[in-house]
Amino acid sequence: LAPSSVKFHQYIKNPTNMHSSRTFFHQKITELQQQPEFIRNICILAHVDHGKTTLSDSLICTNNIISPKLAGKLRYLDSRPDEQERCITMKSSSISLIFDHSTNKKVTKTKEDGTEESTIEAISTPHLINLIDSPGHVDFSYEVAAGLRLCDGGLVVVDVVEGVCSQTSTVMKQAWDEKVQTCLVLNKVDRLIEELEMTPLEAFQHLMEIIEQVNAILSSFLAEDVTKFTEKQREKGTYKAKHDDIFESQAMENTENKIHFSPEKGNVVFSSAYQ
Repeated sequence: LAPSSVKFHQYIKNPTNMHSSRTFFHQKITELQQQPEFIRNICILAHVDHGKTTLSDSLICTNNIISPKLAGKLRYLDSRPDEQERCITMKSSSISLIFDHSTNKKVTKTKEDGTEESTIEAISTPHLINLIDSPGHVDFSYEVAAGLRLCDGGLVVVDVVEGVCSQTSTVMKQAWDEKVQTCLVLNKVDRLIEELEMTPLEAFQHLMEIIEQVNAILSSFLAEDVTKFTEKQREKGTYKAKHDDIFESQAMENTENKIHFSPEKGNVVFSSAYQ
């Protein structure tokens, strides 16, 4: 067979409207670039082989840049030949995506008879997401640090079978030091059923254990910062033992409740590439 002349970025849902779709996409991005309040820089963080690049492929296909069938196989952001050959991300790569953020707003309308009727309408606000796929290997940690300095938020991806690994803690520490707010993505949930053959209750308990492990890492970061702050106060001579100890314990408890991940807060995502 002759080699295909169709490039990867040409796999979109409506090939007949390819030119018009691209033009609209570029125009929309250009418009959003003039509105900084609707721009978010997001970095994907994880241990090696936990599914960062597959997740980025899935997000890219929502903008019809690649076909959903190619998500996870194409490795779109691994643009270097050696990355494709070794199936590993070595350099941070970025791409701009459009995301419609939907919010519910209460709208009051006046009927013909003069009575008022309140309804809830969904309002969609487009945002420009600059997505950065960072390496997961420890040898390329400097790429993660550089990407985090540009970002407003991050996605911490954890393979639910392998759990929290060494590099997971490392990238979380880098995000903590850069004061980047993160969300937790529990990836490859289908492996709990397909490979480990867990019951729903066992899978629930396993996922909660991973969330607790991640929260314990965040608590250790907070405790370390509080200890450093206390030492500085003691050096200046402004530390009061009883009063400051009580204040520190209350402040730590309140801060932990804010920084911890929990599905009820909406900062935990469950994902799977299974189709």
